[in-house]
Amino acid sequence: MTGGAGFIGHNVAMFLKERGYEVFVLDNLKRAADFALKRLDMCSIPVLKGDVLNAKALKAAVKGVDVVVHAAAYINVEESVRKPAMYFENNVAGTANVADACLRGGVRLLVYLSSAAVYGDPVVLPISESYPTRPISPYGLTKLMGEEAVKFYSQRGLKYAVLRLFNVYGQWQSSAYAGVITRFIERTHAGKPPIIYGDGLQTRDFIHVYDVARAVQRCIEKGVENETFNIASGKPITVNGLADLIIKLANQNLKPLYVKPRSGDVKHSHADITRAEKLLGFKPEISLENGLRELLDFRATCF
Repeated sequence: MTGGAGFIGHNVAMFLKERGYEVFVLDNLKRAADFALKRLDMCSIPVLKGDVLNAKALKAAVKGVDVVVHAAAYINVEESVRKPAMYFENNVAGTANVADACLRGGVRLLVYLSSAAVYGDPVVLPISESYPTRPISPYGLTKLMGEEAVKFYSQRGLKYAVLRLFNVYGQWQSSAYAGVITRFIERTHAGKPPIIYGDGLQTRDFIHVYDVARAVQRCIEKGVENETFNIASGKPITVNGLADLIIKLANQNLKPLYVKPRSGDVKHSHADITRAEKLLGFKPEISLENGLRELLDFRATCF
């Protein structure tokens, strides 16, 4: 698991370990969260310090490995607008290095965690995997270029599965680089109004990190080869609706605070998950309302 000390990475690693897989993590630890490292240690998941930009480290890491789940990436849309070169190096060159190492190392399957950001602002909803890719941020472009790097290596024999993740949320998610749900809950818990960028009419499709991990497991066990899947709930909600729901579940009397829109944010995002349902047998198990209740309870208990 590359990037296994991040939010999605460590949750997927733990999920797989709990289901009998032998798992270890490769992470440069530059943006690792202390809680992620502690949770990995509690599950006896080894953490190897190494960078996806280091071909030698990757070669050693994939030796004898059956499956690589590639989650290592910079993920902040706003930061990518300010520092595009950094994102191209880490997300594109890093992914090409991972694909190359997997091919040379005889890895059976590379599962690449991509993003709905590759679609940009759609004109037709819901978005299927065949929808044109038109990213509007450097982040989205680098995730798309990562996909193309993986597909290039597939021409030489690499087997892959690309998972285009929509808005992932869950316990232990940092609000520093992503996670509107985490930010809303943190502020609501503190009795402060959620901050909404723009008019709040933009739609998002949220998927719990547990369901993302299930999708990864399905890819490994179904034997899929060279396929791309949307991983989402298939049920959109406006940002206004999300804020209202969190305020309601938290039993607070708050009104959202509106500020100017952020550069690089798409207006609408809503997935068609038919392909994942048919080929992976994937259906989300955690509804948004139940997931939010879990997070609110977790926040009240742990902080």
